[in-house]
Amino acid sequence: MIDQRLPGLNSSGSWTIPARLNMATQCLAHDAKKVAIIDLTGAVRRDVSFGDLTRMVDGLARALRQRVQANDRVGVLLSQSPWCAAAHLAIWKIGAISVPLFKLFKHDALASRVQDAGIALVLTDPEGRDLLGELAQSVMVDSFGIAGDPVETTDTGPDDPAVLIYTSGTTGTPKGALHGHRVLTGHLPGVSLSHDILGQDGDCLWTPADWAWIGGLFDVLMPGLALGVPVVAARLPKFSIEACVQIIREGDVRNVFFPPTALRMLKAGGCEIAGLRSVASGGEPLGAEMLAWGQSAFGLLINEFYGQTECNMVASSSGMQFPPRPGCIGKPVPGHDVAVLGTDGAPAQGEGDVAIRKGSAAMMLGYWQRPDETAQKYRGDWMLTGDRGMFDGEYLRFVGREDDVITSSGYRIGPAEIEDCLLTHPDVATCGVVGKPDPLRTEIVKAYVVLKKGATVDAETLQTWVKTRLASYSYPREVAFLDALPMTVTGKVIRRELKARATSETNQ
Repeated sequence: MIDQRLPGLNSSGSWTIPARLNMATQCLAHDAKKVAIIDLTGAVRRDVSFGDLTRMVDGLARALRQRVQANDRVGVLLSQSPWCAAAHLAIWKIGAISVPLFKLFKHDALASRVQDAGIALVLTDPEGRDLLGELAQSVMVDSFGIAGDPVETTDTGPDDPAVLIYTSGTTGTPKGALHGHRVLTGHLPGVSLSHDILGQDGDCLWTPADWAWIGGLFDVLMPGLALGVPVVAARLPKFSIEACVQIIREGDVRNVFFPPTALRMLKAGGCEIAGLRSVASGGEPLGAEMLAWGQSAFGLLINEFYGQTECNMVASSSGMQFPPRPGCIGKPVPGHDVAVLGTDGAPAQGEGDVAIRKGSAAMMLGYWQRPDETAQKYRGDWMLTGDRGMFDGEYLRFVGREDDVITSSGYRIGPAEIEDCLLTHPDVATCGVVGKPDPLRTEIVKAYVVLKKGATVDAETLQTWVKTRLASYSYPREVAFLDALPMTVTGKVIRRELKARATSETNQ
């Protein structure tokens, strides 16, 4: 039985969400002298107190109120830093909607999100301004003074929109999952469990995951602030064992969220890290071998958790609460009703569709301006995750994804966006993109390309074409040229055949 006394829940495991709620207040309501963020982005460590952070937030909020209205979308194109945290909090404080943007995005990836969201303004730094170009008006976050009277927080409710996070899918451009101010409360029980009841004396959080993703923003940064646990901000353009160990040491880190790929790199490098109290991981199953290594390398159990951008942190392991079960993610987190549905749409025994019942505080309000796709995400009172799974007693076992989303180095990559980019190359006639199994990254992006008659473009050119337009992590690491692709009678690429081909190549 999971301890029901978790943040965000009452003693019976029901949500405790007030009628009026703003995440800025939720994150800043602590002693002004208490450390909020340990900043390792500069030459020396700097401890940012909640008082410091509040003054940064209010300085931004004063400036924003002169430029944007409630419910306007404001982009945040910043890496891990105190200003990144302040930017989101300031946007929420004035009743606008923050849109996290990733520094590894190139022009086309940024353009699709800026245009789809109708972003009015982007808070960024000089590097981000250069990436944006003329796509949107940008403002440097550190260009405003922080002196001045406190800014009153806009009156908002739990279902008022607060943050728009884009997620990759198998068809079309990435979709924006719109969340209300209750989304942070919805994350607190699962985050607490995955760190063996977060908030113990001396706890301090860090993740190498960028705060532009829901895993960095709502599995680490904002829950840490809400619970009064210091969060480490550190720039890590490329993960390395040496940098990781240094950050943990300099930041006095005790609680880490490691994406699975980071864990694999640490394991491959024979790394051992002492002094941690909890290690959490999510995004893809780890397997018994990795969990056993974690016990040896960290001296503790790695707690796996499960969720997605649309509804996150709904299942978790917690070594302090119950023993792990090999092959299982963990148990449903109190507050989230997780089930496996059969073909009739009702909870079933055996394998089925993993679904979450409406009422979860972490569940999205819907896809941004996509009512039809929002409706397709639900079956009655259940939100479909697109994953297949089964229950082993109280434990949830992940079986696999129903769709073609590629999971690579912890990133979820939609093949359609890469295919669309490749098709803009003048030499490409058609293409199909799938994930190819990879021992380090889980999958790599593989593109199967049919060239136009007489074309002679090579793989490296096509890789660069994608890398400079979308994101440096989503380019096809392998490109194969075919005379024709497997097609349906209606002319759609049969990705499952390409996937089978890529898998067989791995097994050869």
